[in-house]
Amino acid sequence: MIQGLKTGAWVTPERTCVYCWMLLAFWLVGILAVILTSNGGLDFSGRPLGTDFSNVWSAGRLVLDGQASAAYDIQMHHLVQQAAFNAPDVPYYGWHYPPFFLFIAAALSILPYGWALAVWLAATFPLYLGVVRSISNVPLTALVATAYPAVAVNVIHGQNGFLSAALLGAGLVLLDRRPVLAGMAFGLLAYKPQFGILIPLVLIATGRWRVFGVAAATVVVLIGLSSAVFGVEIWQAFLTSTAYTRKVVLEAGALSPEKLLSLFAALRVWGVSVTYAYVGQGLLALGVIVSTVWLWRQSVAQDLKSAGLIAGALLLTPYALDYDLMILGPAIAWIAGLGRKNGFLDWEKSTLVLVWVLPLVSRLAAIGASVPLGLIGVLAFYALVLRRAHSKQIICS
Repeated sequence: MIQGLKTGAWVTPERTCVYCWMLLAFWLVGILAVILTSNGGLDFSGRPLGTDFSNVWSAGRLVLDGQASAAYDIQMHHLVQQAAFNAPDVPYYGWHYPPFFLFIAAALSILPYGWALAVWLAATFPLYLGVVRSISNVPLTALVATAYPAVAVNVIHGQNGFLSAALLGAGLVLLDRRPVLAGMAFGLLAYKPQFGILIPLVLIATGRWRVFGVAAATVVVLIGLSSAVFGVEIWQAFLTSTAYTRKVVLEAGALSPEKLLSLFAALRVWGVSVTYAYVGQGLLALGVIVSTVWLWRQSVAQDLKSAGLIAGALLLTPYALDYDLMILGPAIAWIAGLGRKNGFLDWEKSTLVLVWVLPLVSRLAAIGASVPLGLIGVLAFYALVLRRAHSKQIICS
């Protein structure tokens, strides 16, 4: 058994196909059951269908009502959510995004809630799938990418993982071929700023000044447009709301810690103080920054560098959740492609399978045994990338 896990011989195309179809059937039946048993847009537990999407739709309604800044007011934002489902007990789902994401929220909220959720998911999923297929277009790519459990988690939460994976993946795919488009993709990813920290560092370290400049200009334009449309004061409302996100959602545990992937969250679950949890997260972040910049300055395949940056982005921030594992989809495709082309290293196939199933099991492991399996899996994937880069350097030298 150990030998099989080491070589990954058990991972065959036939088994991959069967298990992917089984997972797809399971998710489809489950999601349909939730929809069919829903009442007034709420599921059996009283939560909105697409849970987190309710914050997007409600923020958009406030924009259309001429109260954009109110999206960052907890009481007013919650009132809109309660009114949308005619349910005073509906849980609150906070709006934590920069003001320029309000443009998308407003466009979606023109539609009734259910239709807006369907349009959001239907419009963003093909973007993610298209990026993955541009990385790897072998026969099973579309099936494996669709069955990837993060897809179902993203759908259930009505989240933006498809868009994040598409923007980050597209920026890396187009980095040297179409630097202007790559820079625009990176700039648009600023709506999820915690995943963009490594990008300017590696662009500077590798002298990709054109991409860096376009990305920076894109962010400036987004800030300017949102300021012009919603008023400069909306940025004060956003900055004020970040204190709530940090103190209440992240530090005080208002957000269920089993959803979080970060070392910070794992340390808090184990009883470590907020201060020392931040110290631990900071040390990990420093190591990730140094190793990622090292990786990008090596003469290794760009696919390897891209996969490392994505894994590093997840490890760097204390605020990464299990549905954010969507952005690992392109990274898995890059490493799998390198393995098919150059041969898989020991334990590599089995590690890839572990990372692929993480969204399915990480929350359950955290709830049942306080084991941060999501963090462990992402660390294992990052180590896999660095090991492959190091082995390449040894061969080259």
